[in-house]
Amino acid sequence: MKVLSAEEMQACDRVTTERYGVPSIELMRAAASAVDVFAREHFPRARRVTVLCGRGNNGGDGMMAARLLAKAGLEVTTLLLGSQYELKNDAATAWRELGMSPNRFLYEVSSAVELRAHNAALDTDLIIDAVLGTRFKPPMKGMALAAMEWASASAAPFLSVDLPSGWPANATSSKIEEKVFPSDAVITFTVPKAAHVFGEMTRRWNQPIVVAPIGSPEDAIVSAQLLSWAGTSHALVEQPRATDSNKGKFGHVLVIGGSVGKSGAPAMTSMSALRAGAGLVTAAVPSPIVAQVSSIAPELMTRPMMASPTGELASKGITAQQFEKLIDRKTVIAAGPGLGEGPGTEILLEAVLSDTKLPVVIDADGLNTLAANPFLMEKMTEVAKAGRTVVLTPHPGEMARLTGKSVEEIQANRLEAARKFVGETGVTLVLKGSRTLIAHPDGRVAVNTSGNPGMAKGGSGDMLTGVIAAMLAQFKEDVARAVEAAVYLHGLAADLAVRDADEHTLLATDSLNYFPRAFRYRPFRFSKGHPRGYVWLQGLSAAGRLGVRSSEAE
Repeated sequence: MKVLSAEEMQACDRVTTERYGVPSIELMRAAASAVDVFAREHFPRARRVTVLCGRGNNGGDGMMAARLLAKAGLEVTTLLLGSQYELKNDAATAWRELGMSPNRFLYEVSSAVELRAHNAALDTDLIIDAVLGTRFKPPMKGMALAAMEWASASAAPFLSVDLPSGWPANATSSKIEEKVFPSDAVITFTVPKAAHVFGEMTRRWNQPIVVAPIGSPEDAIVSAQLLSWAGTSHALVEQPRATDSNKGKFGHVLVIGGSVGKSGAPAMTSMSALRAGAGLVTAAVPSPIVAQVSSIAPELMTRPMMASPTGELASKGITAQQFEKLIDRKTVIAAGPGLGEGPGTEILLEAVLSDTKLPVVIDADGLNTLAANPFLMEKMTEVAKAGRTVVLTPHPGEMARLTGKSVEEIQANRLEAARKFVGETGVTLVLKGSRTLIAHPDGRVAVNTSGNPGMAKGGSGDMLTGVIAAMLAQFKEDVARAVEAAVYLHGLAADLAVRDADEHTLLATDSLNYFPRAFRYRPFRFSKGHPRGYVWLQGLSAAGRLGVRSSEAE
């Protein structure tokens, strides 16, 4: 699913009407229908609803939704911020239709004083924010600002139409400095805008942000940003395996990692690779920790390597012949988890980059070793730009070391940092963090919206490395979607785990038991009331049966 800018979304709506003959008023009706159904399904106890409407098309969506909610039997109060005589085109039509509906609680307010005269509307079950849409440019002012300050006094949840009013559609930061309406759920239309995939726009990470298709054909959705949503790639695992499948069809992952005191890292990487569908997994680890690593699962194969006195991979731990034998019949290499940063790691990475063309995922100590060795960085760039699949999975600290920048500089503009690094090196980059980015060598970037604060524990990155390796082993001809699906599935499993537990107590390995549910999950959900359905960008773990197939609801 593409991610559009505000300007590209406006062009999409225009093309939908002018080239494909879909009247703009019908797009508004479809949007209103989506709001109506979502509001009643997600807030089923809401019997009293207050709808705040601006004077543009966003307000028009709200007016039409108010009419539908009233028709469904809810007590709806609609406040237009301004005069009906200021309305134009579709918004004016929406106001006229609302005036002819059974809902008679319609008011025009033009000042903060007039708003306060309607304080009774704050004692409601739900507030729908349809004040400002994608055309908004900061700062928020006038009646919109007055309405935000007035409505924020309510204890009711807020449902945002398109965006929380005051949030710029093109924002790529997780937070903004401007004043903004509170939000407990967001429903947008056609495709997400940048703010939906980057911004922390709801009060909690597990509150819904959904996309409702409203009738724009795919050919009308055009973006020059090359941004997309990673969850779309979940489709890779939604098809059943062939009846005549065997383990050889799903690849053999080689995990190279571990050292004394860090046996858990390669063990978790290996176990997540098995859980994520790899046909075979072998862990090559220093000999002192083979027993600990092999005990993680009877399905895991191990290969001992010579250890140094400190328990890391010895500098003479693997010869060229041994390495050739080690990678024989393997499909993907995952290198780095728990490996340490000694001379053995440097020699191993040189072999991984120079002596095989297998796809490789490099994480943890492998990344730190790369960052400290210009020769290895040059070699990595050489092979990646020649077409070999090289996936790096840094967190912001590791990314800072790889680029020679500070963590603050990386976090200040993650998208730019990721694109610049990939442009220079040719690798596939998974820049971890809230809203993990997957940057591809062709310039495309996918943004992941699954995952939660409970993943801020040791081992989460090791698990992700295993999932990426497993997906590459199974879908080696579709590298981009394999990596995107891996990142999304990893976060989704943790979201499902938190639904049954708590983000404070979640361990990295807890999500292993939720991989089956994550694979069976469907981000796209049909609705009887809104036949086009919804795509859930965020909030899946809190959505209960709304976001999960009926067989996985409870």
